[in-house]
Amino acid sequence: MYAILDIETTGGKYNEEGITEIAIYKFDGHQVTDQFISLVNPEQPIQPFVVNLTGINNEMLRNAPKFYEVAKRIVEITQDCIIVAHNAKFDYRILRTEFRRLGFEFERKSLCTVELSKKLIPGLPSYSLGKLVRSLGIPLSDRHRAAGDAQATIKLFKMLLAKDVEKGILKEHIRKEPKRMMDTKLVYILEELPALTGVYYFHDENGEIIYVGKSRNIKKRVNQHFTNDNPKSKEMQRKVVSVSYELTGNELIALLKENQEIKEIKPQYNRALKRDIFSHALYQFTDENGYVNLKIGRASKNKKNITTFSSLRSAKNSVTRWVEEYELCERLAGLHNGNGNCFGYTIKSCFGACVEEESPEDYNERVMQLIDQHSYENQNMLLIGKGREVDEKSALLIEDGEFKGVGYFNLNHQINNLDIIRSIITPMNNNRDAKHIIQSFLRKKHNFKIIQLSVHE
Repeated sequence: MYAILDIETTGGKYNEEGITEIAIYKFDGHQVTDQFISLVNPEQPIQPFVVNLTGINNEMLRNAPKFYEVAKRIVEITQDCIIVAHNAKFDYRILRTEFRRLGFEFERKSLCTVELSKKLIPGLPSYSLGKLVRSLGIPLSDRHRAAGDAQATIKLFKMLLAKDVEKGILKEHIRKEPKRMMDTKLVYILEELPALTGVYYFHDENGEIIYVGKSRNIKKRVNQHFTNDNPKSKEMQRKVVSVSYELTGNELIALLKENQEIKEIKPQYNRALKRDIFSHALYQFTDENGYVNLKIGRASKNKKNITTFSSLRSAKNSVTRWVEEYELCERLAGLHNGNGNCFGYTIKSCFGACVEEESPEDYNERVMQLIDQHSYENQNMLLIGKGREVDEKSALLIEDGEFKGVGYFNLNHQINNLDIIRSIITPMNNNRDAKHIIQSFLRKKHNFKIIQLSVHE
């Protein structure tokens, strides 16, 4: 659990400042579960430049509670939490100073979003909260007021958790969780899991990830792991101490994250993905008469393909559907061998490319439409889908035919700036499996909006 906070102060000499406003949001890594926001009477005047910056003046604080009146609530809401703040050293120091004045030693673990941002989003011109969130397309209202800054920090921290592909923040958090008794452990774990789409991680007592999975219903899938009787499941049940998860909003991103993280983390109980997750591919060649032919074959790393399939049956079913959709010739599409006209020609669903009645130019135009539709070679596009929350969308970026990664944005921020798109995206590997996952997903009925990007920088 995290306590994401922001503090406004009177300004003045080091360690003599007083708190004028505090906002604390208790955050479980996915959503806010509790909050505390209050003006505070610092019992000392506010520096004039701070009044200009924050808009908080001495008159506003005259009837506000003094720090000792809100101290108990601050202790309670931050109990068993890691404090997260933008420039955490400042906020944590101010809090500890105020508590020391009351004779109380306030100690919590802390995380700084400035340091995390420099590590996970390197190369930005500025890491001040205002400029950083603007460059990431994160909305920020009430700048230099505690609640506004803390809410922007929540959105930033959520993005940093997604960009932390090595799961360092997550593993450190798991290590700090109190350990539970074995007999009730699995029940407690299940209670805290959502029935939503995402990726889940089994952790051992050292916080290490021993298994990665994905599901459209995380709670249901983990329950299956916990009630399974096979030896591997039994062994995992004994070793798992905690289950963490990352919501993805849709199945495509869950598939991509699972594929990448199994390859990168190499968890003990995942079968290593050494083989490609596809077996067949669709190839093209031009025959002596100038017609573009299609051919299904075994997938090969040495041959350039249009798209890939998990099985021969899947390949034949897809090509059969496409022949009908694009009014192609069954023989030139590789579904039937032999010479002369195809069966489609006799029932007038083929326009006669197989007997040279239709010109190669007319026929090839439709073949190229199929190829463009099912291969994103050289394309620049965004796939916009469901996000993790009601007011959020997901974005999957493809540039120059290469999958770049995924990210999330809010509805009130229109994605029309390629620089912002690039900065919110968590980079992911553009490997053959990722390409297969995206292409095979888009072949099915899906709810993604595809935006062709004309901007090219």
